[in-house]
Amino acid sequence: MNILKENFRTTMLRFGLVGSIVALYLAAVGMIETFAPRMLIGTSITLGHVFLLLAAVGSGFFSARELKEHSLGITATAGFISGAVSSLFLVILTFVIQFFVIQADQGSIFKLREMFVNFSPTLLEFLTFGKGLILGNILLIGLFGIMGVLGASFSFLPKRIRKGWINGLAWVFGIGLFSENVGQIFREFNGTSLNKLLFTGKSLNPIAALLIFAIVFAAGYYGVKTATNNKWKTFSPDQQKQGRLIFTVLGILFLVALPWMVGLFLSQALFIIGMYVMMGLGLNIVVGYAGLLDLGYVAFFAFGAYTMGILTSTGELGRVGFSFWAALPFAVLAGVLWGLLLGFPVLRMRGDYLAIVTLGFGEIIRIMALSNWLAPLGGGAQGILHIPQPELFGLVLDSPQLMYYLVVLGALLAAFVTIRLRDSRLGRQWMAMREDEDVAEAMGINLVQTKLLAFSMGAAFSSLAGAIFAARIGNIFPHSFNILISMNAISLIIVGGLGSIPGVIVGAIILIGLPEMLREFAEYRLLMYGFLLIIMMIAKPEGFWPEKRRRQELKDERDRQLASQTAELEN
Repeated sequence: MNILKENFRTTMLRFGLVGSIVALYLAAVGMIETFAPRMLIGTSITLGHVFLLLAAVGSGFFSARELKEHSLGITATAGFISGAVSSLFLVILTFVIQFFVIQADQGSIFKLREMFVNFSPTLLEFLTFGKGLILGNILLIGLFGIMGVLGASFSFLPKRIRKGWINGLAWVFGIGLFSENVGQIFREFNGTSLNKLLFTGKSLNPIAALLIFAIVFAAGYYGVKTATNNKWKTFSPDQQKQGRLIFTVLGILFLVALPWMVGLFLSQALFIIGMYVMMGLGLNIVVGYAGLLDLGYVAFFAFGAYTMGILTSTGELGRVGFSFWAALPFAVLAGVLWGLLLGFPVLRMRGDYLAIVTLGFGEIIRIMALSNWLAPLGGGAQGILHIPQPELFGLVLDSPQLMYYLVVLGALLAAFVTIRLRDSRLGRQWMAMREDEDVAEAMGINLVQTKLLAFSMGAAFSSLAGAIFAARIGNIFPHSFNILISMNAISLIIVGGLGSIPGVIVGAIILIGLPEMLREFAEYRLLMYGFLLIIMMIAKPEGFWPEKRRRQELKDERDRQLASQTAELEN
C-alpha cells in the first residue's frame, strides 16, 4: 500500500513539474504574451490561453496514463493535482514580475527585465486574469487543475467519447485559428453573410463553436468514418472499382476548382505546398526508399532554378533566350548530372558521415553562387533578374491560380514516377539496400549503380521544383537557397512518414502550409517545428501517414519490447 501511495505521489509530482517547466518556458520566450491578443472563440478564449493550458492538459494526461490501472477517482485526482502542480512556476513568476520587474521600473537597483525582456506587466495581467496576485493565482491554480482533469479524461474515458472530444476540440480550435482563411473561402462563395454567422471579428462565434463541436463530437462518437469503411467493404469488387473511379473524377474536379475557391493568398500557399511536395517526393526516394541521408538537397533545387534563370533570363545575364518549356528539360538534366557527381564521392559512406558530406555540399553550392568567381554566370550576390513567366498556348501563367496548375502537374508527375519506381525491381533494390547494404550486395545488388540512380532521381525532382520556383518568382538570389530548405524537406518526410507518398503530402501541409497561413506567428515557426517533431517522435514515431511496411515493423518492435517487459516483471 505504501508503495502504491509513493508511486501515486511520484507520478503526480514528476509530470506536474515537467508541465510547470514547459509553461514557464512558453512564458519566458514570449509565446503566451504574443499569442494572448489573438482571439479564438468570442472575446474570452485566446490562443495564449490554449498555449498556457497545454502544459496542464499534458501533465494530467500523462499522469492518468501512468496510473490507468487505478480507479476512476484516483486517476481524476491525479490529473487535478498534477495539473495544479504544473502552475507552480507560473505562480512564482507572477510574484517575480511584481517585485522584481514592476518595482524595478519604479527605481529598484536590480532590474530583472534587462535580462528577461518578456517578463512584463502585460504577462502578469494575463496570468492573473486581471484579479491581482492572490485571487488571480488561486484562479490560475484552479484552472490548471481542471485542465489536468480534462487531460486525464482522455486516458480513462471510453474510446468513443474520447474520440469525439478530441475531434470536436481540434475542429473548433482549428477553425478559430484559421478564421481568416476559412472566412476568405466563404467569401468566394456567398459574400459575407455566412461569415457574420460564424465569426466575430477574427474569432469564432461562441454559438457557432458549440454547434461545430456538437456535430463533430457526434460524428466521432457514433463512428461515422468506421461505419462508412465497413459499408465500403460490403461492396463487390466492381462496385468498389466504380466508386474509386467516381472519387478520382471528383478529386480531379476539386483540384481544378481549388485555386478559384480559396483566393489569391491561399493559392500562393498551395503553390508553395506543391513545390515542397515535389521536393519531398524526390528526397523520399533518397532517404525513404534507399536510406541515404541527404542534408544538402537544396543544392539540386538551386541547380534547377539557376539553370532556368540562365537559359531564360531577358536581363544582362541572359544569353540564350529559351522559353520556359525549352529550358525545363535542361534544368532537370542539370539536377540529374549533379546528383551523379555527388553520388560518386559518397558511395562508401553511410549514416552520419553521409549526412555531413551532403550538408557540406549544399553549403558549398550556396557559397559558390554567392561568390564573385561565378558572378559572370550566376550574378553573384545580385542573382539573376528578369526571368520570364511560363506561357501555355499564348496564356501567360502570371498569377498564383495559374501557376498552381503547373505545380500540381509537376507534383502529380513526381508522384506517378515515384509510385512506379517503388513497385519496380529498382525500388525493391533500394529498399533492400536501406535495410542492410551488406546483405543487399551479397544478394547480387549493384550498390554503386543503385545509389547513383537514387541520387539522380531524387535530384531530378528537386531541380524540377527549382525551375518552377524561378519562373514563378522572376528573380533568384543565393540567399533563397539556404540550408533551411533542406531541413524543411527532410522534416516533412519524417513527419509524414518515411517512404510514404501520402505522408509527403501530409507533411508538406503540416510543416509548410500551416506556417504559411499563420504568418502572424512567423517568429516562432522554428520553435513550433521543434515541438512538433518531439511530440511526433514520442506519440507517432512512424509519422502521421506511414508506409504500411514501416508501420508493421514498428508495431512488431513495440510488441517485442512489451513482451520483454512483461517477461521481466513476471520473473
